[in-house]
Amino acid sequence: MTGAEIKEMDLAYNLHSWAKQGNLDPLVITKADGIYLWDADGKQYMDMSSELVNSNVGHGNQDIIQAIKEQADKFCFLSPAFAVEPRAKLAKMVIDRMPDNMGKVFFTNGGADANENAVKIARLYTRRYKIMSRYRSYHGSSFGAGNVSGEPRRYAVEPGIPGFIKFFDPYLYREAVSFDSEEEATKFYMTKLREQVIYENPDTIAAIILETITGSNGIIIPPKGYLQGVRKICDEFGIMMICDEVMAGWCRTGKMFAFEHFNVKPDIVSFAKGITCGYIQLGGVAVSKKISAFFDDHVLSCGLTYSGHPLACAAGIACLNYYDKTHILDHVNEMGKILGDIEEGMKAKHACIGDVRYIGLWSALELVKDKTTKEPMVPFGRDPEGIMPKIIKTLISKGFYTYSHENMIIVAPPLIITEEQLRKAMTILDEVLTEVDKMI
Repeated sequence: MTGAEIKEMDLAYNLHSWAKQGNLDPLVITKADGIYLWDADGKQYMDMSSELVNSNVGHGNQDIIQAIKEQADKFCFLSPAFAVEPRAKLAKMVIDRMPDNMGKVFFTNGGADANENAVKIARLYTRRYKIMSRYRSYHGSSFGAGNVSGEPRRYAVEPGIPGFIKFFDPYLYREAVSFDSEEEATKFYMTKLREQVIYENPDTIAAIILETITGSNGIIIPPKGYLQGVRKICDEFGIMMICDEVMAGWCRTGKMFAFEHFNVKPDIVSFAKGITCGYIQLGGVAVSKKISAFFDDHVLSCGLTYSGHPLACAAGIACLNYYDKTHILDHVNEMGKILGDIEEGMKAKHACIGDVRYIGLWSALELVKDKTTKEPMVPFGRDPEGIMPKIIKTLISKGFYTYSHENMIIVAPPLIITEEQLRKAMTILDEVLTEVDKMI
């Protein structure tokens, strides 16, 4: 098919995510390799968002492709009721990479149903029903995960499920209160969170779920002591701490999991994306030894036809082995420092950049109309003039592929990116933001 034929058929029969369907003009991609994409006309793009922050090892990884082929020759699918080698091996590999309090894994199809099942497991284990989560969070678009989410993508599933409670993020850049230190900020947020837990009746709260580091809503990195404070509140009241590592996990931040930066051990960890890097969809829920032991005598009321799909598990094994053999964490930390230095320089240079936040190869540039007032480039939850899509379209036209959310531009390249590739890409971003400076 020609590129025009592909686009015509796509628009005629596919519904695209998070978009009005009438004015779509999707790129027709016909080839992908490493950090690059090519469209039907042969134009090359640098994949600077790792697709949806999941293509951690880039495109065309032969280790993963070969593992899928070899498993397909044995069998492609068997019911989750059977014990099969790839599912058994991958479960052990996941637990081996978790803290020593973790016990078993329940595999899912992706991040949304990982969070759905994490919440369900917490409720079954505690026999409580309330779930607390933050406003600037995204945990998935299915009904339960959508209710756990706090940002505008939850509106489509409202009115919501009873018992889903929201609290505010530690978003220091936009906080109305000024703090002398991160520790002072943490004390403020923990005081308010503990107060809210008490008002909600802690005996009814099953879990506090939070993206360890807030993802698409701005790469909001918690202040010093914050996650330890959440852990302390959970321990005090018998609440399960669920860390959503769907985006943050699997080496993205320079650690295998983001919670390792903060010296905490969750009770439950949800994951997806970087475990297979999109070669075949897979997610999962890792639970503590205490929780896994509970289900020795209680029914685990969770089930999915494709839980631990053999092809996906084979891809996961190859992916985790690839992280190890290429010392990907060392590379992420090396490239992450370069990315952070570049973004700090861009923040100093550009009038339109209010803040930059980065950890490992995961970052957000927060665009503003005025650095002094911090007026965002677009109002929260609205972009009536389509400003951010215009900026992203300009970036893509110059070969820098990424996405925006609210007034943030996400920069999260594949973890295999070289310094030369990174600097070339950021030069494009620098040029486009120079034009945005003129616009404001």
